[in-house]
Amino acid sequence: MTAAPNLIERLAAARAAGDYQAFIDTVPYARFLNLTAGLDGDELVTTMRYGDHLIGNPALPALHGGTLGALLESAAIFELLWRAETIVLPKTITLTVDYLRSGGPVDTHARGIVTRHGRRVTNVRMEAWQGERGAPVATAHAIFLVIRG
Repeated sequence: MTAAPNLIERLAAARAAGDYQAFIDTVPYARFLNLTAGLDGDELVTTMRYGDHLIGNPALPALHGGTLGALLESAAIFELLWRAETIVLPKTITLTVDYLRSGGPVDTHARGIVTRHGRRVTNVRMEAWQGERGAPVATAHAIFLVIRG
């Protein structure tokens, strides 16, 4: 469960500086999804900035379900990395996404909430919304392997 030293060093530096965006920018897929992150109070919110390449159904138009799922999984991983006492990259064991309604062609926000943090695995609940937080477009639950180094 080790990662390239430069990735771990970047994460540690980003955490020390309070600049998580610096770490997100090192992940190519996060850049493709136009992900940004920032603290809203004590909560880490990951945002997928809208781009035409994220559309799955141009007739509606609606975001591709895979991009919503990737946003939810990324929000959970980023939450785990930001809050971790040690720097170990989590590995996804399971991920279940519930699509509640079509995601429109606008920015989409997500957050991960740790519901159980064990010695080897962590359970995270995620939600994604556009505009009003109380009307999510998708929710998810994931279990991650988080063996501490």
